[in-house]
Amino acid sequence: MQPQLMMSFSFNALRVGISFVMMCIFYMSAVDSLPELSPQKFFSTLQPGKATLAYFCQADSPSTSIFLEELNEADKPLQDYGISVAKVNCVTEETSRYCGSEKDLMKAYLFRGHILLREFPTDTLFDVDAIVAHVLFALLFNEVKYITTLEDLQNTENALKGKANIAFSYVRAIGTPEHRAVMEAAFVYGTTYQFVLTTEIALLESIGTEDIEYAHLYFFHCKPVLDLTQQCRRTLMEQSLTTLNIHRFMKTMEAPLLTEVAEDPQQVSTVHLQLGLPLVFIVSQQATYEADRTTAEWVAWRLLGKAGVLLLLRDSLEVDFPQNANVVFKRAEEGVPVEFLVLNNIDLIVSRVESNMHIEETHEDEDNDIEGPDMDIQDDEVAETVYRDRKRQLPLELTVELTEETFNETVTASDSIVLFYAGWQAVSMAFLQSYIDVAIKLKGTSTMLLTRVNCADWSHVCAKQNVTEFPVVKMYKEGENPVSYAGMLGTEDLLKFIQLNRISCPVNITSVQEAEEYLSGKLHKDLISYSSVSVLGLFSPTMTTAKEEFTEAGNYLKGYVITGIYSEEDVLTLSNKYAVTLPALLLARHKEGKIESISLANVHAQEIVQIITNASLETFPEITVENLPTYLRLQKPLLILFSDGSINPQHKKAILTLVKEKHLDSLTPCWLNLKNTPVGRGILQAYFDTLPPLPLLAVVNLHSGGQVFAFPSDQTITEQNLLLWLKKLEAGLESHIKILPAQEWKPPLPAYDFLSMMDAATSQHPARKVPECIKETDVQENDKEQPEDKLAIRNEPTGTLRTKHWNRSNWFEEAKKQFRHDNKEL
Repeated sequence: MQPQLMMSFSFNALRVGISFVMMCIFYMSAVDSLPELSPQKFFSTLQPGKATLAYFCQADSPSTSIFLEELNEADKPLQDYGISVAKVNCVTEETSRYCGSEKDLMKAYLFRGHILLREFPTDTLFDVDAIVAHVLFALLFNEVKYITTLEDLQNTENALKGKANIAFSYVRAIGTPEHRAVMEAAFVYGTTYQFVLTTEIALLESIGTEDIEYAHLYFFHCKPVLDLTQQCRRTLMEQSLTTLNIHRFMKTMEAPLLTEVAEDPQQVSTVHLQLGLPLVFIVSQQATYEADRTTAEWVAWRLLGKAGVLLLLRDSLEVDFPQNANVVFKRAEEGVPVEFLVLNNIDLIVSRVESNMHIEETHEDEDNDIEGPDMDIQDDEVAETVYRDRKRQLPLELTVELTEETFNETVTASDSIVLFYAGWQAVSMAFLQSYIDVAIKLKGTSTMLLTRVNCADWSHVCAKQNVTEFPVVKMYKEGENPVSYAGMLGTEDLLKFIQLNRISCPVNITSVQEAEEYLSGKLHKDLISYSSVSVLGLFSPTMTTAKEEFTEAGNYLKGYVITGIYSEEDVLTLSNKYAVTLPALLLARHKEGKIESISLANVHAQEIVQIITNASLETFPEITVENLPTYLRLQKPLLILFSDGSINPQHKKAILTLVKEKHLDSLTPCWLNLKNTPVGRGILQAYFDTLPPLPLLAVVNLHSGGQVFAFPSDQTITEQNLLLWLKKLEAGLESHIKILPAQEWKPPLPAYDFLSMMDAATSQHPARKVPECIKETDVQENDKEQPEDKLAIRNEPTGTLRTKHWNRSNWFEEAKKQFRHDNKEL
């Protein structure tokens, strides 16, 4: 691919006028295929305009086959960019400062001619991708601008409006395959577009990217923008960042947005077909030309980078095709006839193209599959991610590192969040990145001190704090027992936990007016974004037992839901207003602007926790990998609306109306955005064999039978049609399209059966603590007392333990059992 790209473009002398000299202390003749020179001979061969990568070695150094193999592999791709590679043997007869001390030998040197440009630590050049990426990154310092803040990006964008377009890319770390692909593209297109690079997750989040796990590339259309107040239109490259994909994407950005044609679609050919992308013809006639062209432009922007869009002038055609067809679809494969379609909105056109794209990608993957597990690929994705990001520099200075000497002094002097982690463990290091992201978001806005303890270095500290697994987050507040966090190991959930812990739990409300402000969200309006509901318990002053049960539940849910309690003499004012008998619970749904009332007569703490947790679930949620287990615990069939992007407001209104009228009580209505959760495409293909047009509504009965029912594709999703279909389904008049097989999810090898290992460990420790908002004793202020740092909860009777932790611990166990019991793929 690279030589072909180079043949298409001429490069300036800067790109080839550089010598790259690498110092090393290792040698292995078994992998040597590079030309070997003495230092004097090497420097005498350097010529202006000729780039050279030289590897200096001591003759008596120990061998390292890995680095030599990587360097040997990098020889050809570097030569494609005009950079030759040679091995230089350091000999005692010749003196050279590059054959000097061991410190010098641990660096790489970048030259232009005989002039030194830059030094690199050799451990940054850990593989072929890293070598090529670092070399090109250094060469392209003018073509590729590295930024770290949103202000840098905005300044660059403003400077190029009306002048040039921008290729903005995010990679997780320098030296990755994605970084190399971007650099190779910049080598070719750097004189045409301004390339901008970042490794900052916060910057990617600030421009609205929802999925920040993977590398991204955006094309900023700044050249047509003349108004400095107008933002450049942005097009996301949705394919993975490879050299071939970026080249294809860039070529489509150069192609005309919309082309008018008046010939047989079967004979039309554009650059898109040459790049393997389909063509979409919007059929137009003279009477509706302006409206059709506007529609075609909308479609072209939506499909930019995915397909070519043309306006087909029907009145000038001499070819007959169906009168009702308004869209013609032409695949990139030769000999495949065009398809004449009737599609009534832009979303259907886009869905048609994207569906075919994903089917083709899936077929390619299947062709490349091999039988059996590939043991060369890291089975643990967390460990692989940490390995890939190991060179990424985290701003650890935003958190305070604690030691055995500073731990007690710090957590007793100020409210603190402490992350206990192990530097050798993959999950700990992955979560450390999320923890730092939280610190970035809270910088300058929180009084909570974020700290960390590396248990690999300070195991004694972790043992005293009863830390037996990693990572663990605990909150320490003055006058209170430490609280353990047991939510999802991600930025948003931890941030929510910290923010909601700023207030007491439950909040003590002292007047009817304050209660109304609490329910309306005015009392804690800065926290409403972290809690979709506010819960208020209503009790008469004499209901001591009921208040204690509610208070225990509120303490248990601290950091997850905002709870309050009102128990004044005039409590009947609220109970009468909301038509509920005391004791009661008022649940304010802030997004929906409504308040529900629930009776709490003869209800215990764990039941209150379950009531609040279930009530906190969204009425019509977007299903994600993270929240799916929560909704599966409801043990109801799923009514799923599959959508390729934002949900249609009319569809949402129809489903919410049926929810309000109690027609969907036996189902869990939800929707799945295939752009946010790409695994949804695989789910649909498992249901339908081929990816159907979207949006699509289905009922999936995971808990009994495994049947999948699809809403008729020829019907519009309205309240009436949906209700009639559900009644037919309930009466057994609808046929299923699929029965999910009862197959087990097995690991590729027994050594990877981690669930069995966890079960075995659990069976050996039946009384193991559940780390969910569990109260612990106060931190002791000196080392003499600290070894007695026993949990207060350990002194409680066993019955109390079961009462306090029954709910959440059982939910997690039941979810795991249910996944195994169903043995079905969603």
